[in-house]
This record gives sequence, structure tokens and C-alpha cells, in this order.
Amino acid sequence: MTQRGRATRPTGRPRSAAGPRGGDLAARRDRLRAVIEPVVNGAGYDLEDLSVSRAGRRHVVRVMVDTDGGIDLDAVADVSRAVSAALDAAEETGGDIVAGEYQLEVSSPGVDRPLTLPRHWRRNVGRLVKVTVRGAAALPGQRGEQPAGDRQLTGRVVAADDEGVHLETDDGRAAWAYAQLGPGRVQVEFTRLAELGEPDDEFDDADDSDEIDDSDDIDDEDDVEDEER
Repeated sequence: MTQRGRATRPTGRPRSAAGPRGGDLAARRDRLRAVIEPVVNGAGYDLEDLSVSRAGRRHVVRVMVDTDGGIDLDAVADVSRAVSAALDAAEETGGDIVAGEYQLEVSSPGVDRPLTLPRHWRRNVGRLVKVTVRGAAALPGQRGEQPAGDRQLTGRVVAADDEGVHLETDDGRAAWAYAQLGPGRVQVEFTRLAELGEPDDEFDDADDSDEIDDSDDIDDEDDVEDEER
């Protein structure tokens, strides 16, 4: 099973006493994406999420990356170093990207991440998933007329491509186009993990994940702003 973890490092320039405390987090996120996404893609990974938030006197920049087959802790650390170097270079040539000190966190997705893109479904073939079928008149295997509306479906992902996903349910196997489905949610199966002889570390809370932390604790103040995604 792929080892998952998080690399955390301090970066950015210390902010002067007159430095800005507010600002448009969405605009900062766009500037960050313009620098970070080419680095992540160039390393052979997908940028799954990027967010910037305020925590005390610093910003926190969270970068989530993944690839087919998963990404291990060493790769996460490599991406973190490459992203940090790219941000430093961008600040040297174009000024502050975030405005002041910021904390960079690079991680891989956990199983709680919703499946929203074809690659997310493809990377979870073999897993049990709960998903909403939008406006389903009747689900496969059901008899009689059913009122139209969203319905919950739980099934195992047996195949996925760019067009849709095949799910094995109690009523049999059925194919669904992505347009018919809401975000999928992987269901934790501890019994199945035991049968397969796999560790369940991947399903632990984020606080229990392997972590590289070479930074000081982020200051805790009352002016924490809501994170924008």
C-alpha cells in the first residue's frame, strides 16, 4: 500500500511591521497556481488541490498532489523542495507571491477526498464507493416505476475510463456516465483490508500520517481567516 504523508516547510520573506494583513486570498491562490502547477506537472504528478489561508501572522499554502499508483513520502518531500525553490525564484524575479511569511504544506490525498474527475475514479478501482446518482428514474436491478430524483448507490469500482465508471452492486454490474454521478466517497473496509493482509495506515486520521516537519509551530491568533479553495 502506498505510504502517504505530508512535507511541511517554512518559506517566504518575513513581513515588515507595515506589511499587509488582509488581501484577496483568491488572487494569491491564482498567483501560486501559476507557479506551482507547472512544477508539479513537470515532476509527473497532478495538482489535485491548492489553497491559501491565514493562520496568525503567516499564510498557510497547502498543495495536494497525486498520480496513478499513488505517491510515497519521499516523492512528497521531493515535490515540496521543488515547489519551494520555484516560489523562491518567483519572488526573486516578480516580488511577493503571498505577501509575507508563509508555511508550505505538500501532501497526497487521503481516502476522504471526493472522487470528482475520471482520474480519481480510475485510481480507486477495486474500492467500495458511495455515490449519488442524479435524477435516476430507476436504478439497475430495480423493478417497477420509481419517481425521478437523486439516489444513493454503493458499489465497487471495477473499471473507469474517460467516459464513465463501472460499478458492481448487490443488483449486479452497471455502467454510469460521470454526468450522472455526484462526487464519489470511498468507503473504509477494515475487514477487507485484513483479508488482503494490507495495513490500514492509509485510513488513519490526518494527524497520524507520516510527516516531515522542519518548521516552527504556526502562531495561533484570533484573526484566522476562512480558507479559500
